[in-house]
Formats: sequence, C-alpha cells, structure tokens
Amino acid sequence: MKQILEISYNHYTTLEELSTEDYALVKEAEEATKNANATYSKFHVGAAVRLQSGKTLHASNFESEVYPAGLCAERSLLFYVESNYANDPIVALAIASDPSERECYPCGQCRQVIVDVERRQQSPIRVIMSGAGTATVVDSAELLLPFTFKL
Repeated sequence: MKQILEISYNHYTTLEELSTEDYALVKEAEEATKNANATYSKFHVGAAVRLQSGKTLHASNFESEVYPAGLCAERSLLFYVESNYANDPIVALAIASDPSERECYPCGQCRQVIVDVERRQQSPIRVIMSGAGTATVVDSAELLLPFTFKL
C-alpha cells in the first residue's frame, strides 16, 4: 500500500530572519569551521549546540591520513557533549561550512547519531542547517531521517 510522508521545516532566506539565539548559534558554528582539519576535502564544517542550561559548545570536522578515520563536526561535538554534559540536554544544533555555497546538511551517520541523542535525552533537537546566507530548520532530527535504525 502506498504511503505519503510529509516533512515540516522552516526555510529562512536570510540568517537575520532566525531568532536571536539561533542566529548566534549559527555564527558559532561558522566560527568553528576555522578549526577544521580538512586537509583532503577542503570542506571545513563547524557545528555548535545550545544546551538546556544555556551553555554553547562547538566542534569541527577532522580528516585523517588513514581514511576513513576522520570524523564529522556534528558527531565530534555530539560525542563530546554526551561524554561531558549527558545530563544537560541539547536544545539546538547548528551546522555551517566553509566554503558555504549552499546549506550544509548532516550526512546519514550524523543524522542517526542526532536521533540517538534525541532518544537518550528523551527530547527533540532543533537542527539548523546553514549556508550561503540562508538556513533550513527542523524541530527534530527524526524529520531528517524518518526511517531510523533502532535496536
């Protein structure tokens, strides 16, 4: 039987349309791109989270000479947060890239890990994907990966 899946998201044609908090988080993600080690792809990605406490943290991608040992910015950050702030839920996650010719979307592995974190913390994570002066926002990572892996 054919089913239809609809996904709700917000698109902002300028970053200035974002809330003050989301705009600041995108700017922190953009700043994090400067710390990326993207020796091979030259694609610098930064991610930033806002925790329920109001604290913000950021990370960047890291490529290794022993491919595929590198790690995306999102997973680097989420694993750090889960190891050090597990009792302070993530409210929002912003992603940015340099170069920024279009919005930066998380890869499949990152999407699954974001969903895993949502499940562990039992609350959704607002995902802000920015680039080229625009942003697309979903209220939960499950909207980015509706057919998730689950044990």
